[in-house]
This record gives sequence, C-alpha cells and structure tokens, in this order.
Amino acid sequence: MAIPLPENVRQLVDRANFAHLATLMEDGSPHSTPVWVGREGDRIVIGTSGKSLKARNTRRDPRVAISMVDFQDPYMETQLRGRVIEQRPDNDLKVLDAISVRYTGKPFPMRGYEDRIALVIEADKVRYMKLPFEHTPGGK
Repeated sequence: MAIPLPENVRQLVDRANFAHLATLMEDGSPHSTPVWVGREGDRIVIGTSGKSLKARNTRRDPRVAISMVDFQDPYMETQLRGRVIEQRPDNDLKVLDAISVRYTGKPFPMRGYEDRIALVIEADKVRYMKLPFEHTPGGK
C-alpha cells in the first residue's frame, strides 16, 4: 500500500542528492546502482533506458529499494521500499531533462538513445534518520 512521503524525505529527494536503487535479479539476488531521482508528488521518478538492467528487472518484479544520503550532510539519510507502478515512455526526455537540470544545471546531454523511460515508484515503507554526527573526514 502506497504511503505519502514525509516532508523531510521530500526535501532530501528534492535536492541534488545521489540515490542507490536496488532491484531484484531473476535469481532473486539484489542489483544496486547509483541514480539521479526526481519527484512527482509522493512518487519517485528515475530516468533510464527501457533496455537497462533496472528497467528489465522491474518489468519482471516491480519491488525496489532506494537509499539516499544528503550530499552536504551524509548523516541525514532515507531508505524507501516500494514498487515501480509505471514505466512511462520518456523519448522526448521531458522527465530526464528536468532531473538533469537539477543535478547539473543543464538538460541531459546524451540525446541519441532510443527507448527512454521513467520508472515511477510508489513507496510502501519509508524511513528517515538524522544521526548526531558532524561530517569531518580525517578529523579536521
């Protein structure tokens, strides 16, 4: 059952933070890949090729998990579990361009690929955590 994303998770997703998307291989083993994400209301959106492993995996089994940490404060994190409810065509790169602009300031540069889609994900479990640490690598 889909649940709404809490405001702190929405804020984390709306910033240019990298996420990791886990899908399930045919043998049940996990496959994880770093991704850019967008948001449409309470749904997470990821642009990809319809031929990508993540697209093929989610056509067979729509269950996914996403983890994300804040770029500026990696002790601020979220984990989501849910399912891909739609593989929407995005050949005009409308979805991917909007996400790319947020991450890079420019439209998605790789224009020649066919079969672009947007994976639309609804969460059924969401966890947010802010650990009480300061990110100071090397103790500086």
